[in-house]
Amino acid sequence: METKQFKAESKRLLEMMIHSIYTHKEIFLRELISNASDAIDKLYFKSLTDDSVGMNKDDFAIWLSADKDSRTLRITDNGIGMTEEELENNLGTIANSGSFKFKSENKLDEDSQIIGQFGVGFYSAFMVSKKVTVISKAFGSDKAYRWESEGVDGYTITEDDKKSVGTEIILELLDDTDDEKYGEFLDQYRLQSLVRKYSDYIRFPIKMEVTHSRPKEQTEEEKAENKPLEYEDYIEIETLNSMVPLWKKNKNELKDEDYKHFYTEKFYDYNEPIRYAHVKNEGMPSYNALLYIPSKAPYDYYTKEFEKGLQLYSNGVLIMEKCADLLPDYFSFVKGLVDSEDLSLNISRELLQHDRQLKAIAKSIEKTITAELKKMLKNDREKYEEFWKAFGLQIKFGVYSDFGMNKDKLQDLLMFTSSNDSKLVTLDEYVTAMKEEQKYIYYATGESVARIEHLPQTELLKDKGYEILCLTDNVDEFAIKSINQYKDKEFRNVSADDLGIEDTDKKEEIRAKEEENSDMLKNLADALDGKVEKVILSQRLKSHPVCLTSEGEITLEMEKVLNSMPTDQKVHAKRVLEINPEHEIFAKLRAVSDNGDKEKLAKYAKLLYTQALLIEGIAIDDPVEFSNLICELM
Repeated sequence: METKQFKAESKRLLEMMIHSIYTHKEIFLRELISNASDAIDKLYFKSLTDDSVGMNKDDFAIWLSADKDSRTLRITDNGIGMTEEELENNLGTIANSGSFKFKSENKLDEDSQIIGQFGVGFYSAFMVSKKVTVISKAFGSDKAYRWESEGVDGYTITEDDKKSVGTEIILELLDDTDDEKYGEFLDQYRLQSLVRKYSDYIRFPIKMEVTHSRPKEQTEEEKAENKPLEYEDYIEIETLNSMVPLWKKNKNELKDEDYKHFYTEKFYDYNEPIRYAHVKNEGMPSYNALLYIPSKAPYDYYTKEFEKGLQLYSNGVLIMEKCADLLPDYFSFVKGLVDSEDLSLNISRELLQHDRQLKAIAKSIEKTITAELKKMLKNDREKYEEFWKAFGLQIKFGVYSDFGMNKDKLQDLLMFTSSNDSKLVTLDEYVTAMKEEQKYIYYATGESVARIEHLPQTELLKDKGYEILCLTDNVDEFAIKSINQYKDKEFRNVSADDLGIEDTDKKEEIRAKEEENSDMLKNLADALDGKVEKVILSQRLKSHPVCLTSEGEITLEMEKVLNSMPTDQKVHAKRVLEINPEHEIFAKLRAVSDNGDKEKLAKYAKLLYTQALLIEGIAIDDPVEFSNLICELM
């Protein structure tokens, strides 16, 4: 029996196949089942025009059989089979695709659902096998043939006595090592799980004899004696795959319960999704998709360990468990899947080429998610607020990241707590409710809404009845700065040096008082030794004696956030200490200044500055000094 050699390029490719092309060894089963499905599809296609086939769709099946004693796994189909020449061409020359040739010769469109495109998938069997045997009888042929190979050393082809049309692949598995347990592919539960994972939607049944255990029937005597139950094994033929994907069914066939059950079962989430979308896109590229918005964030969602991505199928065969390229980071919470016939798969059918089809699908998916979120915001406010509490932070990061490139897509999805009744409002709702004379969208930052409500800087705005957005997440102000304007309205921090609402007469009066007390204000600033840019009299304070504001782009909150990051560079906001000229503390300061007691004035400066820091939630350098100053000045 002559051993034939693989062609030189095929031999090199086979070595690559075994060692590097596939990431996971378990992929071999997906490849062999997909090839079996191709073979059945070809014969089924032929049966539509050739009565001599003598089979209908219900007669076709793929069989799995595992024998632990001989360490063999068999994959059998009753498809079109291969002649000696086809065995030579398809298996002797790697990357020669019989499926691709069949499609071309028969001018089949994508609806034929023949999966194979490359002739390499078969050779993934050598990742787990020391010997591979293929026994095949082609439809219309009198003879069957056996192809055998132990890998790169070559192969043999001999006649075989197989009677039925189709192909049987026999894998003699490699011996287990410390690192690899090849015997796991003989375990019925492992095989069942791999079929469900990768090949659940192959449209022909994948069958296997499955061993179950049941209690033996007891006699009345044994029951009376309370004898322990004995168990016996029995065998059932089970269909391992569900065959028809939910996403390929018509929407009018399905109920809410079907979609929700699929989600909880497929994505291992005990909570029902907050929303789902069933997408059938007939354009280029065409695809079907099921998209789900979970009701709760996974425990690792805001960690580096979290992996985003949608499951990606090609003609019902799982290609990638998590295709990250299908989702932008700001929609990384979405779970679901995409199935397309238009994808350009690479040689291993495991990864995708980064091509225009994938980008086009991703762009379409992004538009669908955005539209679904806007619908939920408009039509089911309660559900949207539930979603926002779980994933709103991610949307805010999306607005801020990439230099605000995506702000226009996302800004209408944003929500912030309003100073009016502490309810969540959108930017559109805020602008719509603005008073006629109001120039800006006002916001305040802080650790909590309760803390923001007590900020002295908000007093004047509240007096005028202006709504304030409460920003409590670290990213909030960065996101707002990225947007800059919404519907021609500029954002303004309540701690900004100019709120745009100051009374002109009041402004002149304050300016005159500052002129009159310029020496005192300078002495107060000097006493703080560079901690503030200046000390001024406030136009915004009503009942509070003092507050801190800032000049320039870096605000007090941004300073806190940026300096909390693990970097050597520290930033500093240009701090301004504002004193309320209507408060009795101002009269006290004047009295001390008029008496020429610079030392006491300096102590008041430190006390008031530290008080302002505490109001802002900024850590103070020396709590002991602060405590002593209070006691001394009381």
